[in-house]
Amino acid sequence: MSLNAPISRWTADHVAAIGNAAGVEIDLIGAADAAPLLPGIDLWDMWPVQNRDGQIADINGGTLWMALSAPSHGDPGLRHFLARIRLLHQRSGDWHDLGNAMPDGFSPGNREWAGSAIIDGDQITLFWTAAGVAQADRGYQQRLFESTGTLQSDATIAHWSTPVEAVASDGVHYQHADQNDGQPGMIKAFRDPGYFRDPASGDDYLLFTASLGGSKSNYCGAIGLAKGDGAGGWSLLPPIVHADGLCNELERAHAIHHAGLVYVFWSTQRGVFAPDGASAPTGLYGMVGPSIHGPFTPMNGTGLVLA
Repeated sequence: MSLNAPISRWTADHVAAIGNAAGVEIDLIGAADAAPLLPGIDLWDMWPVQNRDGQIADINGGTLWMALSAPSHGDPGLRHFLARIRLLHQRSGDWHDLGNAMPDGFSPGNREWAGSAIIDGDQITLFWTAAGVAQADRGYQQRLFESTGTLQSDATIAHWSTPVEAVASDGVHYQHADQNDGQPGMIKAFRDPGYFRDPASGDDYLLFTASLGGSKSNYCGAIGLAKGDGAGGWSLLPPIVHADGLCNELERAHAIHHAGLVYVFWSTQRGVFAPDGASAPTGLYGMVGPSIHGPFTPMNGTGLVLA
């Protein structure tokens, strides 16, 4: 496949049609509305352990979740340089903290960013973003890794396999996310692997947040795709959605199959749109198409799902 393969585009015309977002705006959640689950620790970007069909798995009488975590410093940007994946079990409405999902020093890089997880029997496979490099405190380098561990009776995970880089940027369809310095919201992306099994074909895919290769704009967010080869490996495919010239980040990309259609969702923030173009609210966005390869059209005509 080449860069000339059709990629569905999220455009300024779609965004301009949003208007005031009436009817899809979530009420503001203030500090008084929420109690910290783990005092002194920030939690964000949560995802559940799922079955391969996308259903949330029933684990030890509840659900098992992963979340990025970091000590609370009052600076939302700083947490990204300290992030670890934390394991949490929810049962009967109560949350139980199980500590970091992986041992100290296990993950490549110097911190852990978001991903997804699936379970087969007692084997849990985690796909995640290894951020930074081991020899540095910061850096925005991003690589996609996977490892499989064994579910324990207390819902923790042990005996992780050696991390394997699932798929790497080719520098052609996707820009390399190898910056050492940058500004949050403006860095290039190769992160957030989201697992998806196509029920029509039985094929496995990884969606991920990316930056469009060959773009002449600093605002070139894309949703990338890799296909499983049936033997545990992955083949990189061209992006399926992009927002070239419009928006720099299409984050936490994931897909859901429903009623014969594939819905692709992502989140973004108002501050990552090109300043000389259309802007949209911070929120959840999506497109829908006949297959994971598209073509996709924006949900609600604009892409906006929740503002």
